[in-house]
Amino acid sequence: MSPTQHASDDDDINDVASMAGVNLNEESARILATNSELVGTQIRSCKDEAFLHPGLLHRRILETAKKFGVTDVPMEAVTFISHATQSRLRTVVEKVSAIAQHRLDSCKDDECYEQFADVRSQLRFFEQLERIEKQRKDEQEREILLKAAKSRSRQEDPEQARLKQKAKEMQQQELAQMRQRDANLTALAAIGPRKKRKVDSPGQSQRGQTAWAEGASSAPRQASSTPSTSSRQYTRQRITRVNLRDLIFYMEQERETTHSLLLYRALLK
Repeated sequence: MSPTQHASDDDDINDVASMAGVNLNEESARILATNSELVGTQIRSCKDEAFLHPGLLHRRILETAKKFGVTDVPMEAVTFISHATQSRLRTVVEKVSAIAQHRLDSCKDDECYEQFADVRSQLRFFEQLERIEKQRKDEQEREILLKAAKSRSRQEDPEQARLKQKAKEMQQQELAQMRQRDANLTALAAIGPRKKRKVDSPGQSQRGQTAWAEGASSAPRQASSTPSTSSRQYTRQRITRVNLRDLIFYMEQERETTHSLLLYRALLK
């Protein structure tokens, strides 16, 4: 390319810059001044703050290290262990929090999920079976006791006497329950039925409508005179509560803790 072509290109650039209102000399000087400010600057990292107390952690590490014949542990290792503990604890909290949120989320109305087991209904069914079985055994025992109480055998049998005594106690207990039930019914009848909430009378409802109309009419004036702080809507932060069951579920899923002693201790609580 010839010098004539270079000069023509520079003239074209200057013409375009001048039409746009840009001075190339001023822009070059500003760029050089900005670069000169960066020369000689130093970049420092933020202060390394330990998550755990360095002195207490160092003492605990030394106590454990002495059992294996290690007498000196540098502070760099203590700082590294402190950061590792912080990272591990953050991971545990995040995963357990996700488990707790998943436990609270309801998927009944979601079409992507299909229920294949209902443990609560199954437990309720077993409880009902146990209740029926217990009631049946109580009825059988009651019939045996009543037969023993009605029998009039001349021979003195210790087992028969024990059954008669037990039947007598059962009858006394049933009589006491009937008396208690009658006393409760009598007390409820004396107290009377529960008072229903009074319905507002026409005069009170009219006064209420008048007060509401006055408040509605005065609301624009108050809003214009005072700042609209009441119109702000504060979003309520959702609180996730983690319980021991969520932590146990997390430890059961993790390979490091699935057979740990800490998991077995948590299951015993």
